[in-house]
Amino acid sequence: MKKTDNKQLFGSTRPGKLFFIAAIPGSIGMLASSIYQLMEGIMVGQFLGDTAFAAVNLAMPFVIINFAVADLIGVGSSVIISHSLGRKEYDRANNVFTCACIGIAASGAVLGAILFGLSSPLLSAMGAEGELLELGTQYLRVYALCSPITTAVFAVDNYLRICGVIRGSLIMNICMSLLCMGLEFLFLYVFKFGVWGAALATALGMMVCVIGAFIPFFAGKMSLKFVRPKFNMKDIRRTVSCGMPNFLNNVAARLTSIFMNILLLRFGGEAAVSVYGVLMYADGIIQPLLYGACDSLQPAIGFNWGAGDTRRALSIEKYCFAACAILSVLFAAVLMCVPEGITRLFISSPSAEIMDMSKQALVIFACTYFVRWISFAAQAFFLAIGKSVQATILSVSVALVMPLALMGAFYPLRLYGLWINTPVTAGIVGVMAIIMLAIFFVKLKKSAPPSGDIKDVGAEKII
Repeated sequence: MKKTDNKQLFGSTRPGKLFFIAAIPGSIGMLASSIYQLMEGIMVGQFLGDTAFAAVNLAMPFVIINFAVADLIGVGSSVIISHSLGRKEYDRANNVFTCACIGIAASGAVLGAILFGLSSPLLSAMGAEGELLELGTQYLRVYALCSPITTAVFAVDNYLRICGVIRGSLIMNICMSLLCMGLEFLFLYVFKFGVWGAALATALGMMVCVIGAFIPFFAGKMSLKFVRPKFNMKDIRRTVSCGMPNFLNNVAARLTSIFMNILLLRFGGEAAVSVYGVLMYADGIIQPLLYGACDSLQPAIGFNWGAGDTRRALSIEKYCFAACAILSVLFAAVLMCVPEGITRLFISSPSAEIMDMSKQALVIFACTYFVRWISFAAQAFFLAIGKSVQATILSVSVALVMPLALMGAFYPLRLYGLWINTPVTAGIVGVMAIIMLAIFFVKLKKSAPPSGDIKDVGAEKII
């Protein structure tokens, strides 16, 4: 793994060049790490059939919730570490890193045990029964057993990038994707395993890559070092505060998916759940690109914000907004042009009913991305500079509050009301994000010296 000095990379490299060095590999890496999920959906749908595909989509919200606590710790600690490195507080950075890794392993073990025991009752409460319930339970329990190790996969990716190991992060994500896809094909097509084999393939791929990525840290070859942990409430609270927006976004979005699946089963049965799964897998293509662009620049933004170079932090952030806008609009156009082809990727022999339903849903869903990038980039920016309240408001609004409110408002429209929920939510929260950014920049301007130069505005004054 090639390591780059993070002070030189984050503090001196021109913003445009930094974008190409960090954000593009980060986006490719995140996409690569998510391609296996896309391929999992394709292989499950093609090799195991529509019921298995519906079972995976019914269970997936609980899988992601299980990862959410580890993601909270990983993202929250990364913000503190980046700020600490910018202020040259190396001991604090190492301690936060060590405590975070311990917390991720412990939370994975506890939540995995809970998920294993409650998997069947949870799916049954959603309305699943018979083969759908059995397959969903199998899928969930495999993830639960592997949880103590697999949940660290996104956190270690953050830590690699903080250490300047951008190429190593990209390699890890590509290797994980290839390994998961290879095992998925082997287990499902060659060995003829059931849906539990799909979960096992992904879990094994993640475990191998997590262990491999942590080896340089244990060997002491990274700028972040393992030290004797000293847990303190200030850093724990700060970690939770900084990680809460991502956590709430993950959990809230999955809770919304759970309620959505309940209504889908009521209005359209197993077919509607399968169509919703197609939407989520399509979303899984663009979300990693957006997340990768924003998340890869977060250490640089946090480093400069912590160092007091506000102007440079904002210059870097402009590239994040521009990239999110361009990617989102292009993706929306693709979804609108080939809805039938996307549907057939996941459902081998769709009936006329499913095909008509899916084409309508995909075209409507595509409209989301004409505006979704606004709140997405704004949330990432607020998170990077430690403005957790604003980031949390956007996160919860887009993932839970607005979707649930619109489910009630659009209930009489039945399935159509569910399809238009996401683009309407994106539009409303986009307007909220613009207002919040305007308020923030007014306050930032007022905090500047009399000359009006915001370069030397202290980060702590704004946070």
